[in-house]
Amino acid sequence: MHDLSGRADFDLAGAILTIDLAAIRENYRRLRARLARAACAAVVKADGYGLGAIEVAKALRKEGCRTFFVAHGSEGIALRQALGPEPEIVVLNGIHSGGEDRSAAAGLVAVANSLAQLAAWRETAGRLGRKLPVIIQVDSGMSRLGMSRGEVGDVAAANALDGLELRAVISHLACADTPEDPANESQRRAFAELTALLPPAPASLANSSGIFIGEAYHGDLVRPGAALYGINPTPGHPNPMLPAITLQAKVIQTRSLDAGAGVGYAHTFRASAPLEVATIALGYADGWPRHVAASAWCDGVELPFAGRVSMDSIVIDISALPRGRLKPGDLVELIGAGQDVDEIAARAGTIGYEILTGLGRRFNRRYQGA
Repeated sequence: MHDLSGRADFDLAGAILTIDLAAIRENYRRLRARLARAACAAVVKADGYGLGAIEVAKALRKEGCRTFFVAHGSEGIALRQALGPEPEIVVLNGIHSGGEDRSAAAGLVAVANSLAQLAAWRETAGRLGRKLPVIIQVDSGMSRLGMSRGEVGDVAAANALDGLELRAVISHLACADTPEDPANESQRRAFAELTALLPPAPASLANSSGIFIGEAYHGDLVRPGAALYGINPTPGHPNPMLPAITLQAKVIQTRSLDAGAGVGYAHTFRASAPLEVATIALGYADGWPRHVAASAWCDGVELPFAGRVSMDSIVIDISALPRGRLKPGDLVELIGAGQDVDEIAARAGTIGYEILTGLGRRFNRRYQGA
């Protein structure tokens, strides 16, 4: 059967997404080993970058992770229900208006990105008659989220934290994946100056790539996301992380084509000679980029796409395999040993984050290494 949670039955699903929780745990250990004194949190927003926030968080708790970052209160409440009262769950985008009481009841930590968010969270604390945890995000130079220097000054001058427990001060690096960019040092200095204006609290600046710039960026807490899931945090260099997923699709049908036969919409591919092809059950509705003509793999043999990616299917050239090797129901690999997430992203002109988070909900999802 299929439900909206993404747990399609293997016999009915067209493709299988295997998530290696042991690899994610090892990636967490590798990141933590690079830290001299900072603690290591985990970013599990966007449903754990598409791989399952609850499953990922439960696995990382076994590695000692106690702080998890999500984007929205709805994600935080779902995670709290799954993990229980112990872990710290931080809402990066702040608590949206109207969601304060439910977020407070779930024990979520609000990130205050503006004076308005801070005031609303403080008002909630006063109404509930208890202190609420808050993290202040300052804008150190990314111009996306966070308080400006003037706002930070207002917080310090106006006792705006009365009734709140300041858990940390955070910011976000804009250019961490290019460590030689002077913007990184500029942001580090700006962050230090802004945190000095606020009451003493743990500082957090580094994302996945920021961890690799150096200890000066680590602060008291680092917030890796992409690297946990196998995306390379050091573009242009060998990936220090383990791959965390394998994506396979089922063969629907095989056929023999004559030379000159057109394949797929607009016949963008024509057979230059007789060849064998297979149609597999994967398409752009499953998150595969429509314009990416990549390959599938079977027995270590590369099987190029033939024609355009359709909504629910792709045709692949299987002529390099022994005749009859693939039959309906057999699996070919789309992401795995032959090509990883970053390679697909490069072909698509995007980043691994978008590929992972775009993976659809029709897969049979398998978790291993829990």
